[in-house]
Amino acid sequence: MDKLISLVPHSLKLMVGDSSPHDLPSTSSSLLDFFLKQHQFHQVIRDLADPEKALCVKNKNLALEFKEKGNQCHLSGDHPQALISYSQALRMAPFDADDMDRNLVATLYVNRASSLHKMGLLMECLRDCNRALQISSTYAKAWYRRGKVNASLENYQDAVRDLTIAQSMESSLGGKRQIESERKIILDTHKTEGCTPFQHNEKQLGISDEPHQVKPQCVEVTGKGRGMVSQSDIPQATLVHIEEPYALIILKHCRETHCHYCLNELPADTVPCTSCSIPFYCSQHCQVQAGGQRLRNCPKKLAVHGSHFYNLEDYIGEITLSNDYDPDVEHLPEHIHECQGVHWPLVLPSDVVLAGRIIVKSIKQKKCSKKGSIPLETLDLSHSYSKMSPESKLELHIYSIVLLCCLQHSSHFGLSVTGVHISQTVILISQIRVNSMAVVRMKSCDVNVPPYQIEDFIRCGRALTSSVEQVRVGQAVYFSGSLFNHSCQPNVHAYFLSRTLFIRTTEVVATGYPLELSYGPQVGQWDCTTRVKFLEDNYFFRYSCVINYERQKLEHFLEVSITSSLESNLEVRKLKDVDISKVAHFSFEEKNSSLHIDPGYCLKCVSYCDLESSREALSKPWNYIGRLQDSVLFKEISGMTLSGALESLDLLRSILHAYNKRIAEAEDNLAQAFCLVGDLQSAKGHCEASLKILEKLYDPNHVVIGYELVKLSSIQLSLGDSSVVDSIDRLSAIFSRYYGSHVDIVFPYLQSLQKEGCKLVQSGAE
Repeated sequence: MDKLISLVPHSLKLMVGDSSPHDLPSTSSSLLDFFLKQHQFHQVIRDLADPEKALCVKNKNLALEFKEKGNQCHLSGDHPQALISYSQALRMAPFDADDMDRNLVATLYVNRASSLHKMGLLMECLRDCNRALQISSTYAKAWYRRGKVNASLENYQDAVRDLTIAQSMESSLGGKRQIESERKIILDTHKTEGCTPFQHNEKQLGISDEPHQVKPQCVEVTGKGRGMVSQSDIPQATLVHIEEPYALIILKHCRETHCHYCLNELPADTVPCTSCSIPFYCSQHCQVQAGGQRLRNCPKKLAVHGSHFYNLEDYIGEITLSNDYDPDVEHLPEHIHECQGVHWPLVLPSDVVLAGRIIVKSIKQKKCSKKGSIPLETLDLSHSYSKMSPESKLELHIYSIVLLCCLQHSSHFGLSVTGVHISQTVILISQIRVNSMAVVRMKSCDVNVPPYQIEDFIRCGRALTSSVEQVRVGQAVYFSGSLFNHSCQPNVHAYFLSRTLFIRTTEVVATGYPLELSYGPQVGQWDCTTRVKFLEDNYFFRYSCVINYERQKLEHFLEVSITSSLESNLEVRKLKDVDISKVAHFSFEEKNSSLHIDPGYCLKCVSYCDLESSREALSKPWNYIGRLQDSVLFKEISGMTLSGALESLDLLRSILHAYNKRIAEAEDNLAQAFCLVGDLQSAKGHCEASLKILEKLYDPNHVVIGYELVKLSSIQLSLGDSSVVDSIDRLSAIFSRYYGSHVDIVFPYLQSLQKEGCKLVQSGAE
């Protein structure tokens, strides 16, 4: 980008920087004409779109190298590293490549299944065996491995069937005898055992089908454009909106850890794209939905005898025929145009690549009769192009030209690059920057402690120590979701299950009142100054405008005729927004006031504090607290670090306000540190101190309180403290307020905490 910007003459930069949406076709054409005459521009496009230079192409030789590394690790007993090597080999292996007269991809799935089996990941092993068999249904080793894992899962009938098929397909006499011996052991030992046939469909999201009970109304909002308001009184925790994305993309830092389609965390048995070497998916379902090929089975007449079970050919078909894709559903693959021997999706920013996906989807949906046109005029999204800086406008122009040129090289629908199309793309990217939403996942428990192990973790006297936080994993466009405006006092909460957006009220909302959420990271992660700057830079909100809007919103709320069920909510808002404002204005305007409202004077005791000296005195304790944070992160707590942090906390308490948020953070870090060194009683004290501060800073039922209660309740469980029941009940109520019926999906450890709490109470009663 810097290279192309440096080429643009000053006069052209000025013209682009001064442009309005109306001028875009002209400025876009001028910039395109200039670049088309530049050798450096054509070189940039070749570097991005030339298949010979692509970073994402499959590579059989590299796949074989990873396979050999995996084999060596497997033989040496390093099964986790073997798993990684086999997965990388699968990512690089061409789908049609052979290795020693066997399909390479099928062989890699079987090899990885062996490592998964050794690691005790049986269901993952079973899925990899199925994937190998979908490619090659006569693969004896895959049937044998499947039989072994079914025996481990106590699916004995399926195990015998698998081994019977493996024996029939095994070519060597010694191999046949070994399989027969193992099959007989299972038959003799488990003659009467039954099993449930394996269901192939991999996509089991478990999302409850809770309907949204109300439908918000889209209206024009003063100072904010369009917004959503309630058409009736809405109770707390009501699901008001559900929406699938129009387009979505994974963020670059999550490519190795999350599924590129549904954005869930990747399992051990990841599935690569069949056409390029970049994406990983959590299942074949997601891989196909993103635009990849289905695993192809080459059916062959199989003569399988010697079993008293039902027809084994039917059983083979049940296992090897993929049924994870519905051809009747209209399907617009997101990734398929990006994996045709190019690497521009790896280089360009996420919002620009997302714009490319929207362009391709829009063209395919409209099936334009006019070749080369881009039907983006129907994308009814707001933008703030006129408010952008000259530098941002030039950047958008260049990215739009580069994107369209790359799409022109890699697509097959005859896309033309013109001033009009560039101007459309400029507006599209500016729309994405204003309207797209960050798709987040909750980091909800300690690293290396999966939800299903939490009960054992707590029983061992340990506690969950990591903070619960939002992690940005993707960027998506939700047309209706983008209409929910920002408020620093939000009354709705947005969260995601897979790709689906859910919006739920967090308090009672009166008829005609705006439904608004908080933009950016969750409340509590940023201070006011940082969030104000974020709103100005990304959404062009001015702080004074926000204050005026909030005041108008409150006046509207007070005018609304409300039912008795909203009276308590009204009183709270009066206290927060009216009385406090009046007191503050009175204090500043009253000439004879006894209050000394001057910098450095305490409003409570009127004592003076040198703020500059205090600021300097804080630098050293913050350094100690920062060291403690790093030690907690790496789980290496030294006595010196811990004592230094404790002394620093005392110093912070002597300088800062008792309910300063930074003190709460320091208390929280100390709670985590004491958990790691095994001093749970001290950990509990610091966790309770942090919670006390947060309760002053936030609503007592705010989700931030729930996050801290996770830590407190796990500490109490480990200490055998019966008061844990109250903590768990409280955090359950808070999480249900924000996540409703989906709380157990978003926070899978909650049920484990509740179960352990009940056991503790019952043991105390006995």
